[in-house]
Amino acid sequence: MSTFLARVGRFSARHRLVVIGAWLLIFATLIGALVIGTNTGSKDAAAVSIPDSPASQALERMNDEFPAAETTGSTLQLVFQPSGSDVSDPVVAAEIAAVLSDAAALPGVESVTDPFDPARPYVSADRSIAVATLTYGEVAEDDQVAYYDAALDLQSDASADLGVQLGGNLVPLGAPAPGIGEGAGVVIAFLVLILTFGSMLAAGVNLLIAVFGVGVGLVGVLAYGAFFPIDDNSIILAAMLGLAVGIDYTLFILSRFRIELRGGKSVEDAVARASGTAGTAVVFAGLTVIVALVALLVANISVITQMGFAAAAAVAICVLLALTLLPAIMRTMGTRALSRKQRRDLEAGVIWQEGAVQKHGLLRGWGSFVVNRPLISVVAGVLILAVVALPMLSMKTAFSVPGGSDPSSTERTAYNLIVDEFGGSQSPLIVLAEGDNIATQTAGVEADLAALDGAQMVVPAEISADGTMARIILIPEGSPIDEQTKDLVHSIRDDADSVAGVHLEVTGETAIGIDQDAALMSALIKYIIVIVVISVLLLIVMFRSLLIPLIATLGYLLSVGASFGASTAVFQWGWLDPLIAAPQGDPMLSLLPLLLVGVLFGLAMDYQVFLVSRMKEMHDKGMAPKQAIREGFARSGPVLVAAATIMTVVFGGFATGTFAVGASIAFGLMVGVLADAFIVRLVLMPAMLSLLGEAAWWMPAWLDRIIPDIDTEGHALADAPSAEKPVLANV
Repeated sequence: MSTFLARVGRFSARHRLVVIGAWLLIFATLIGALVIGTNTGSKDAAAVSIPDSPASQALERMNDEFPAAETTGSTLQLVFQPSGSDVSDPVVAAEIAAVLSDAAALPGVESVTDPFDPARPYVSADRSIAVATLTYGEVAEDDQVAYYDAALDLQSDASADLGVQLGGNLVPLGAPAPGIGEGAGVVIAFLVLILTFGSMLAAGVNLLIAVFGVGVGLVGVLAYGAFFPIDDNSIILAAMLGLAVGIDYTLFILSRFRIELRGGKSVEDAVARASGTAGTAVVFAGLTVIVALVALLVANISVITQMGFAAAAAVAICVLLALTLLPAIMRTMGTRALSRKQRRDLEAGVIWQEGAVQKHGLLRGWGSFVVNRPLISVVAGVLILAVVALPMLSMKTAFSVPGGSDPSSTERTAYNLIVDEFGGSQSPLIVLAEGDNIATQTAGVEADLAALDGAQMVVPAEISADGTMARIILIPEGSPIDEQTKDLVHSIRDDADSVAGVHLEVTGETAIGIDQDAALMSALIKYIIVIVVISVLLLIVMFRSLLIPLIATLGYLLSVGASFGASTAVFQWGWLDPLIAAPQGDPMLSLLPLLLVGVLFGLAMDYQVFLVSRMKEMHDKGMAPKQAIREGFARSGPVLVAAATIMTVVFGGFATGTFAVGASIAFGLMVGVLADAFIVRLVLMPAMLSLLGEAAWWMPAWLDRIIPDIDTEGHALADAPSAEKPVLANV
């Protein structure tokens, strides 16, 4: 592979105008497709397809037997909680009536219910709360914001003494525009690149190619989305991951290019050598990320599959840019990619021997400390990760959060007020009772359901036309994501056949959400198993070792645990509420653990490849195990630190956003990167390799014969003839 990639790099360098023109043409073509798709493509929102569950199957059967149960239209709730008096007070009731009269005149409102209607009252038992429902019917997409803003104005203009809260929402949740944090992350990343290279030109090229890659990837994803609906979260993840890996992959190859130049190679030979060595590691790392993202389809949920494929496409573009456009740009930069001091040394004939033992450097000192004190390093590293992961033990997940994503919003406040006084009436359970003569047995079934823990009220059954099915509305005491509600659903299913001749099933929005949360947790376990198997197999091929893949995979699992633990402490417990703008205090969305596992796996393998491939290169040159660790660490450590720092600030920028899903993904990735790069790879990995010694590189002879040699270290390039004599001047 190294020989092939070296040829690709050399070709791109020699035909740089063709390569640059080809990428600009690709970009323009995607923009054209986006424009055409925007004008002619589908305008529908992305549909969420989820695997069948007991609740969803029961819902289909219920809709067949009770077609009238399917309702359309949109509604909002006005919740009145007057301070210092009850809603039945004549003065308060008159004020409520005035507000409801104004509500009936709101644009789009078809009807407004009266909470004091004797036929259908909606007043709490203690008379502290009254609820009115505003029915809109079908709301066109163009009218959603205007109608909802008008309702918000009504709520805010009402007397403060009435304590009016507006429940529900007419506007679908969408990703907000990027904020200042994302831009700040890019600026800090640029500064890190300048410090790493000592050259503003090299730093600028690195960032430029990464940004161009994000642009190509996002335009491609958006062009696809213009024809086929795609979720907003897919765009966020593609942008976030594309920018991060784009900077990293370019950094890795560009750093190797500079090393080859300092070693006296001509510009073209340095391009080829960097493409063949560092490029091989980039291909391997990129393919690992892509495989991990594509494997998200194991969840069998359309939104997660879309996110995985969109992000995988963005990563693939970053890899292709690093292998083609970057060599063309490196050929154009020539020796200007070096700092001024390095160029002066080169012009003076000072050739830097990359293979020589380095005597100084912060990371060399750190690497020596870890290698010389491996037991202390391992214990300390594992202890830190375990402490950070501890909150994971109380992690809660939910397929969706009822009442809106912001706990401080009027929508959530209204929802919680109704739950506190009326139980889960907004998201009731629907129990289907089936039997040959069900009408004669519904009274007993209703009594049994009412006696269950967590059941607040049972609405009398409705019998199907053929008399074989009864639909019973069961209102739980808590909200759809309360453990008590989940236990109630499981209790009904456990006793589904306790009444002779009757079979019970549970459906409705709440039951479906509970089933999907359970399905995602099950998918998470399967996905982790798949990821572990992929990790071990790929790393065996990469490093031709059995123990290194095992250590790397265990370290990855520790970093995932730290990511889960920190995310739980921040977004569920609210530990960083003053610093994190996104809403906190809710369970983790069920899809988040899957995404964190997939993306962090890819990033962890990036760091593993970048770090240990250099150690393997030193070991293959004949160095003793500990010396190879030190030398490899000293050479790849700075690049890894720079890459991880850039990842951290990029993800940290996204974590400052107000969009709960995007911020929680970014924060989890930020913590995962910090844990994996700075503890697992820079502490645990060299310490464990030091403890294992030569055994770390052992592999059975029979396995060594059948595993393909991908030549990450570029041995095939060592004896390859140079295309030209070394040139020291800029080209």
